[in-house]
Amino acid sequence: DLAREQLRNHGIATPEFRCIALGKDLKSQIAGFAFPCVVKPISLSGSRGVIRADNEAEFVAACERIQKIVATLSREHEKNTLLVEAYVPGMEVAVEGFLNEGEFIPLALFDKPDPLQGPFFEESYYITPSHLPEETQHHIYRQVHAACRAYGLTTGPVHAELRLHDGKAWIIEVAARTIGGECAQLLKFGTGYSLEQLVLAHSLGLPLDMRPMEEAAGVLMIPTPKSGILRRVEGVLAAHKVPLIESVAISVREGYELQTLPEGASYLGFIFARGPDPRAVESALRQAHSMLNIVVSPLWKLEAV
Repeated sequence: DLAREQLRNHGIATPEFRCIALGKDLKSQIAGFAFPCVVKPISLSGSRGVIRADNEAEFVAACERIQKIVATLSREHEKNTLLVEAYVPGMEVAVEGFLNEGEFIPLALFDKPDPLQGPFFEESYYITPSHLPEETQHHIYRQVHAACRAYGLTTGPVHAELRLHDGKAWIIEVAARTIGGECAQLLKFGTGYSLEQLVLAHSLGLPLDMRPMEEAAGVLMIPTPKSGILRRVEGVLAAHKVPLIESVAISVREGYELQTLPEGASYLGFIFARGPDPRAVESALRQAHSMLNIVVSPLWKLEAV
């Protein structure tokens, strides 16, 4: 909510928003707010607790569901406050870059080819380089840079998520951090250096002779198909044999509990690919994913009455 307020104060395209208190009447707090909307916690990450609502009934149901998710948080304000945002349609992209004494240096622009329309917003494909026109890419970078200035960020890594709608790049998130998880491997494909090398060199003021991206690269954050106990993942070898696939990594061990969004907070694993162009990379990732058979058994939890 504080980030949204800063963006609005600086005239940067960001969704309409409103904070609501879980301890008060929900319907009266949403009066006059247009649907569809997105309800989310004011903390947490990885799309956990983020739910789209298309009407008042879905809004109330979403709040009640998120209330159970945030109940374990330590800070009372985070347990009792939710953020409601206007739903912004359109293609979503991610940006990775650095700030150097106020100057924004883009490292990669990732297309997200799957439509993220809800009701939950599980990340899946990241593909680079982007197919977007050069003018649109520059507009995206300018918006990220403007958001960084609004937040007072001047130096260090930046990760941003935006949506393209109505001729504008709308800021969904800008964070003073690097890209998360195994996805950092994409930067090595594109720059010739690992994320750790990039961060340390930047922090120490060491120049890096980054090579231009000669290939396309992509990752699939393997979706969790259903909640339960993971028994096995079949077809990993077949997926790895798909042309252009670099690696298939299952992050969750057999016997561990899986949980789908919005309650879930982790990915099942990652599939990486490199190839001559973004379309070929995306096709390879989709083919490899189709080879996997994720076997999940039900989980029944006993609760004291």
